[in-house]
Amino acid sequence: MPHNLYLHSALVKSRDIDRRRPEKIREANLYFFVEAAIAIFVSFIINLFVVAVFAHGLYKKTNHDIIETCQRYPSLNASTIFPDNNKFVDADIYKGGIFLGCTFGIAALYIWAIGILASGQSSTMTGTYAGQFAMEGFLNLQWVRWKRVLLTRSIAIVPTFCVAFFSTIENLTSFNDILNAVMSVQLPFALIPTIAFTSNVEIMGEFVNGIGNIIMAILTSAGIIGINTYFVISTIIGAHMSWYYLVLVSLVGIVYMMFCIYLGVHMVIFMGAKNLMNYSFINKYVWGPSIDAQGMPWTLLRS
Repeated sequence: MPHNLYLHSALVKSRDIDRRRPEKIREANLYFFVEAAIAIFVSFIINLFVVAVFAHGLYKKTNHDIIETCQRYPSLNASTIFPDNNKFVDADIYKGGIFLGCTFGIAALYIWAIGILASGQSSTMTGTYAGQFAMEGFLNLQWVRWKRVLLTRSIAIVPTFCVAFFSTIENLTSFNDILNAVMSVQLPFALIPTIAFTSNVEIMGEFVNGIGNIIMAILTSAGIIGINTYFVISTIIGAHMSWYYLVLVSLVGIVYMMFCIYLGVHMVIFMGAKNLMNYSFINKYVWGPSIDAQGMPWTLLRS
């Protein structure tokens, strides 16, 4: 999730480290890396198992096949969830849980439900915390802590609660797919600045990314952004929208791509390609006269 990059930075900032001693920073970076690597690896294994189970159980399976499988558990009402036809199953989180219950028993359905609940809780907490830290920084809120927490978390939680309370399960599942597409769209806004800042020697000093890390980060980010863009486009095409909606989405997409290019140019300049600033268009409309090394706020962090 894109916002976890901001959340991790905020959580790391709260650690008690003697930042005047480079060896202590290196030691802390090692432990932070191990902590993040373990969490990501465990998450990867869980997601791998989930994908493998559904790929094995639902590949080339029709709705009628699932209804036949669910006849052993009439309480699941599979016939009201899956249309009785020979089309391939259009799986989602809700239908996936029903499939697990029909295939592996009711216990699997409840285990899946608990897992989805835990996933939703953790996603809500990380998203809310990340939004809270970002808003406190951008808005420079000088309120008492409980007021800041109440405002920032209400902005994140209240709309979600309203959607959950007034919608049906089917609508919530579709809403979840839309949110995944939105996070895919947001990913460049977190990845590109992160690579730019961590690759700038004026910001990072001796902890700046090496050429190997830069190449790996750019290639990995480009691959992830490309895959996510493909799935977003597939989602839009599969929605069968009217032509005027497609025109509107196309215009938004053009603006979005221009902004990604804008961030990319900033990233390249931050990495040391200062010669790009010799182009009048980039110097005037992309880099801007207000951005110079003496006025950058992060220089104060190292003073």
